[in-house]
Amino acid sequence: MKTIVALPALVTAAPLDIEPSAAELDAIEQEMPLILAQVELLDAQIMTIDRPVNELDERRVRRARRRVLAARRVLANKATAQVPGVRV
Repeated sequence: MKTIVALPALVTAAPLDIEPSAAELDAIEQEMPLILAQVELLDAQIMTIDRPVNELDERRVRRARRRVLAARRVLANKATAQVPGVRV
């Protein structure tokens, strides 16, 4: 009988020492208002999953959707303003 032994170097991935670049961190920071608005929308939707939706819940979800749309609009306008040759 032959035993099978895994070689640690082949099975275990090499430790990755990869940190986000400054440009990636800047992009995340610019998108943070949108990310936070999406989290708020998700929280509002999760609250309405296991109970009947009342008027307050409807308003909370509606306001969260508006915040997501507003954050997307601001982010899209910033992206358009940064494209050379495009006037806003």
